[in-house]
Amino acid sequence: MRVAVVGTGAIGASWTLLFLRHGHRVVATDPDPSAEQRLRAWIDAHDDTPDASVRQRLAFVSDPAEAVREADFVQENGPERIEAKAEILAALDGSAGPDAILASSSSGLMPSQLQEHCPRHPERVLVGHPFNPPHLIPLVEVVPGRRTGEAAVRSALSFYTALGRRPVLVRQERPGHIANRLQAALWREAYALVGSGAVSVADIDAAIAHGPGLRWALLGPFLTQHLSGGPGGIAHILDHLGPPMQTWWDDLGDVRLTPGLVDSVVTGVRDALAGTDQAALLADRDALLGRLIAAKATTTTL
Repeated sequence: MRVAVVGTGAIGASWTLLFLRHGHRVVATDPDPSAEQRLRAWIDAHDDTPDASVRQRLAFVSDPAEAVREADFVQENGPERIEAKAEILAALDGSAGPDAILASSSSGLMPSQLQEHCPRHPERVLVGHPFNPPHLIPLVEVVPGRRTGEAAVRSALSFYTALGRRPVLVRQERPGHIANRLQAALWREAYALVGSGAVSVADIDAAIAHGPGLRWALLGPFLTQHLSGGPGGIAHILDHLGPPMQTWWDDLGDVRLTPGLVDSVVTGVRDALAGTDQAALLADRDALLGRLIAAKATTTTL
């Protein structure tokens, strides 16, 4: 399959590596004059496969219209601004073949809003939102818009599944889609707790990373609750802890990102990272992610 990657920043580069690893021919494009050099250097640094043909399947062009002209699937990774995406998608819609899927990596824009700028074939436009970095994290949110055809949805789900991803179909458009909204709910309370002085930034991170985050890496919130309920499962949990949980919900913070709160969080993160090599931290995170994902793949239930 011929895949076009439009925009080769952090997300686009990671997508590119994933597509190449699965044998696809990739034509990448980005307006930055140094983009090709940076992309190829990034691929060299992150591709640990012995397959020399990976790099040979990558081409780079400066013109987005040329990049998508013969593509079967297009992954757009432009700036997260509707004005920027409108210009990009209009050009892609005007050049890509009628059967090519146009998938945007947008982390929060509505696909119906994106379709407005693709008058030729809005039925093939949807959101294919990855989690960073896409070549490691399996989740992809597939979000159709009002005018997206069923065939395009099926094709996108099938394509991402064949890449070893775990696509989820979002049946109703929501700002931020699904997983980012779940993260935002946690961030909201985390920022509220820090802002109130209840806990430090470092201890918030420790509470998640060494507590529920370990379970959430294996199972989602509902199955985690269910297993916590013993033989009675989630029904027992909701009977036993449902009323207290409602009081916790009622007590959650109503937080605003004031300059003072932003300063507290930035300072807290800086303090938590004091003496830490951030590049090494990132490398360790990615290495552990890879081992965790590989371990999960050996099970029959997770």
